[in-house]
Amino acid sequence: MTTTQTVQLTAVQMTSQPDPKDNLQVIEALLEQLPAARPQLVVLPEACLCFGAGDKRQRELAELFQQGSMQQRLSELAAQHNIYLLAGTVPIIDQANQQKFSAASLLYGPDGQCLARYNKIHLFDVDVADSTKTYRESSWTEAGQEVVTVNTEFGVLGLAVCYDVRFAELFRALRDAGADVIALPSAFTKVTGAAHWHVLTRARAIEQQCALVAGAQVGVHANGRETYGHAVVIDAWGKLLSTCDGEQSPCLSTASVDLSKLDTIRKNIPVAKHFASSKKVIHESS
Repeated sequence: MTTTQTVQLTAVQMTSQPDPKDNLQVIEALLEQLPAARPQLVVLPEACLCFGAGDKRQRELAELFQQGSMQQRLSELAAQHNIYLLAGTVPIIDQANQQKFSAASLLYGPDGQCLARYNKIHLFDVDVADSTKTYRESSWTEAGQEVVTVNTEFGVLGLAVCYDVRFAELFRALRDAGADVIALPSAFTKVTGAAHWHVLTRARAIEQQCALVAGAQVGVHANGRETYGHAVVIDAWGKLLSTCDGEQSPCLSTASVDLSKLDTIRKNIPVAKHFASSKKVIHESS
């Protein structure tokens, strides 16, 4: 784990449209506004390149992993701006005749190389009291199976997506795998976001003593779906360092985070050690 590195964490808030070209133009303009500090991690929202056209359209746009124009442009942007760029999520398939796609978060390094791929594990199959009412993400999306962390120059980055935030076990697994920072591209509904977004994101950061950076979709999209926004950067103490409100689009939420403070927080309140001890007690008493 890093002990001295300061990193600029930037969460992007936008109202993505059905056409990837339109969304890439917005992303390109936002990246021109980034603070100068490096290293910098920029986290785009869930479905950043295509939103509001339905899952069938996502499948039509899906690219083979490490092939295709969408991935190529994201790689170029990471290299152009010398940043770690997390595109969360992009529809990815592993074979041309595959019916379902993966909702894949792709991390590009400052040299443009794809450093990690995380396929969203928990799919949003729920009913919500909004204009959409029923969400069945699993109809077109293949659930991921692997917990993913990646070593970077600022520490270990753990990857999660949107609905994953409701599953503390995944975040515990990321911490156990060494995570210092957790990235959470999201597209929370306006209804569930207003009720739960800030509580859940701060809770995950506090529980796992990790910084958390979450890009977010916001506003009314082409298919009428409404998303909550509030892209955030949260430190390992649970302090909200930066946020966009629920109206700003596009918007950058950015903060400088000193990850050396993780050592003190984890030493003073050693929850990972205590959790390991509690598992042993539960096992012995069962």
